[in-house]
Order: sequence, then structure tokens, then C-alpha cells
Amino acid sequence: PPLICSTSQAQWPEVFPHCGGTEQSPINVETSQVQHDPSLTPVQPLGYNQPGNNPFTLTNNGHTVEMSLPVWMGVGGLPWHFTAAQLHLHWGSSEVNGVARTGGSEHTINGHCSAAELHIVHYNSDVYPNISTARTERNGLAVLGVLIETGDETNSAFANIFNYLGRIRYKGQRVSIPAFDVGSLLPNDLGRFFRYNGSLTTPPCYQSVLWTVFSEKVKVSHAQLRKLETVLFSNEKEGLDSVPLRDNHREPQALNGRLVLASFTAGQCSTFTRFHKGKSDDVGVCMHIWTICLF
Repeated sequence: PPLICSTSQAQWPEVFPHCGGTEQSPINVETSQVQHDPSLTPVQPLGYNQPGNNPFTLTNNGHTVEMSLPVWMGVGGLPWHFTAAQLHLHWGSSEVNGVARTGGSEHTINGHCSAAELHIVHYNSDVYPNISTARTERNGLAVLGVLIETGDETNSAFANIFNYLGRIRYKGQRVSIPAFDVGSLLPNDLGRFFRYNGSLTTPPCYQSVLWTVFSEKVKVSHAQLRKLETVLFSNEKEGLDSVPLRDNHREPQALNGRLVLASFTAGQCSTFTRFHKGKSDDVGVCMHIWTICLF
């Protein structure tokens, strides 16, 4: 059945005034209304493929599963240098009263909801000393949005995260996981995306985010999505009142005249290359070339 985007946060602006602002996120991207900007260059992950020797920390914060990122990671191809801070996920639920499925993506494309969405959060380190300061200021943050669909094959990149969800079932729990290539979570084509000015999608909803939402989606298996939707809880300890952590996505917000830019035009083809380093130093580098067209 088709995925239905359904959640409501109508009371947020009463407690968090920024949530009632005119540049809120997420949005529905109507591809017929976007403006092509040929000056938009491909996103450049910096240090994503250099995870280092120390483990990553995975946390259930009661709202999502969050993984901290080392300071040497960042993103280029933007007006400023942005330093990586963390990544997290938004998802829906496979069953509502045992019947319908709800999509868990925050951004939608032409009204279509995806199964889940990955956000990789960076802060403007050219201008601000830390993310706490940057998150309140315009252009303080840059977030990469990756839409996630389901398929038959297990996604080995996301398995680096999903395989440890059982260790952080309750709010406040955290676990150290082996470091891995964060770039493997991204779609192959980093040159086709939508960009707009928006906000954090959770309170306090500061309008500080330069959003990049990739056109190409990634796939995880049905079993992987099911694990994400069912394993975690938003309360601190096991009990009869345990509350499943799911449907943690915000509904699309009004554009209010904002311009959404696209790095590509319909019918345009792009050819790109990704290099994969071997598992040990004596193994060579593999090169893969793709050509993708959008019609």
C-alpha cells in the first residue's frame, strides 16, 4: 500500500514560537516549481571515509537514534565550511491499528512520502565557534537529507547502525559501535539535489538550516526498516507503560514564498565516479562509474 504522511504537531508554536515561523522545515518539494541553479556544485563530503580508530557513539535520546561524528568530518561545496556534528533518523510505523503503513520521511517529493529519512547535521565553523551558537543563527547549520526507501537487499552501510539498536532500546542508553565510512550512507549521485533555507524539524525549530535534499534515494531492506520501527522506546526503562519510538517525523510546512533550488533539470543525465578503498592497505582502489538520468 502507498505510504501515508500523518503526524501532527499543532501545539508546538504555542510553546516554541520559532516553530510558527515562515521558514520552517520540512517541506514538500514540487519539482515543477523548483528553479534550476547551474552554480550549485556537487556536495563534497570531507573526511567521511576516514572514520578513525575510535568508536562512534550511538544514543537513544528519546526522540531518535543519534550518532555523534568526529570533528574532522565536514561538507564542502557550500558558501562556508561546515563541520560535522551528528546524524540521526526519522521514521514512521509499519502498522497503524494493524492496517495502514505510514511513511516516515520528513521531506516529500511531489507529495510522495518515503519510508524514512537520514539527516547529517553540520555547523558553520567559519563563522561560529560551536554548534550550540550556530544552531540559533541563519546559515548556522547545513543538513544533508537522504530519503530512504525499502527493498529486498540488506543495506550493509546502514547495518553499521541498525545492528546495534537492540543495545539502546530505552531513552538515555548509548553504545559504542565500530567506526565506519559515513559516506557509504549517502546516495551514489551527490550532484543532484534540492536546496532551500529552512529550520530544525524539531523544537525549538530555529530557522538556521541550509538544507540539501538529495534527489536519489537509498534503500534498506524491509527487515531493517521493521527493526528501526519496532525496537526502540521513548521512555527510560522497561515497563508496562513503555512507549514505542516511532512516527518521529514532522509534517511538511508551508513554503511561504521561499525559493527551492535544484542542481539539475528534468531530462538531464549525470555521470559520476566513486572510489572505494580496499579493506586493507595492500588492496587496491576500486572505481565505479554510473550514469543517471531524470525524466
